[in-house]
Amino acid sequence: MAENNNNQQLQIELKPEVAEGTYSNLAIITHSSCEVITDFIQMMPGMPKAQVKSRIIMAPEHAKRLLMALQDNIRKYEQQFGTIKLTNGQPSNEGRTIAPFNIKQGEA
Repeated sequence: MAENNNNQQLQIELKPEVAEGTYSNLAIITHSSCEVITDFIQMMPGMPKAQVKSRIIMAPEHAKRLLMALQDNIRKYEQQFGTIKLTNGQPSNEGRTIAPFNIKQGEA
């Protein structure tokens, strides 16, 4: 549960089909004067088309809150797992896997 500004508790439901999540390796963000639109896209090697898997539309104020929350979470992530290195705007594969698990390759 989360608390809103009036100290009331907000119940949030997470349905199983949403809890599974959707993989995205590209996001395209556009905006107008009253909304910010983020398309989450899945590009797969060897496939001629990339698919938009989800579109999120939000007010600019909510987009800024999301930005601040992402910055805070990235800061906390880097404190726990180390700096996320980017090379020419692209993620670096040096020294880590996609998920920061301390599992040797080939083990589960």
